[in-house]
Amino acid sequence: MFKKLFSRGSDDFRETEQQTVLDGQQTILDEEMDERMRKIEGSDMAMLAAELLIAPSTMMRLKIEEARIVVSYMKPRLFDMGTVFIQEGDKNNTDYMVLVLDGEVTVENIVVSRTTPVTTAVLGPGSLLGEMGIVDGEPRSATCTATTPVRAAIFTRSNLESLMNEHPSIGAKFMMSISLRIAERLRDTADKLKLYAQLTQAMQQEIDRLMPT
Repeated sequence: MFKKLFSRGSDDFRETEQQTVLDGQQTILDEEMDERMRKIEGSDMAMLAAELLIAPSTMMRLKIEEARIVVSYMKPRLFDMGTVFIQEGDKNNTDYMVLVLDGEVTVENIVVSRTTPVTTAVLGPGSLLGEMGIVDGEPRSATCTATTPVRAAIFTRSNLESLMNEHPSIGAKFMMSISLRIAERLRDTADKLKLYAQLTQAMQQEIDRLMPT
């Protein structure tokens, strides 16, 4: 009777072993997180990065505590003036995005019928660059050049995967924010294309009016 009451089957031991493994994995993750947070503790650049992430211009739906966790996965980087850190058409280096902390960046594109790039934007602190590449891995759509010395924070695709695995809710919010930024950019491009089509049509009508019949 006592043997039946107090003995445990193999399934019970297996469940206990699995739980022990899970507890061990969680402990490791917690220790890694503590180590990352210790590294950025007291860092002015890390705090600046977190504050820029939650600024309205970035469209990030993060609280400051969540932004600090995201920043703990980033790496600081300094680009000298004239450094091209994203190259239009590059297929091999698409696994990172850049948060500009300080300095100025020129964004350029090669447009149809031109051989030299056209400047499409000049961006400063708080700008996020390269987020489309980190999502889809497609060739870079623009060239980004540091026109002054630039302090930045780099966030890679592997960082994103780690964030999603270790902090699913924050990772989901971060991905949603990136998606909203991309959607906003696509809407802006669509509006510009509509305006361009309207201007082209108006010009064609004026040419038709001036041309002799």
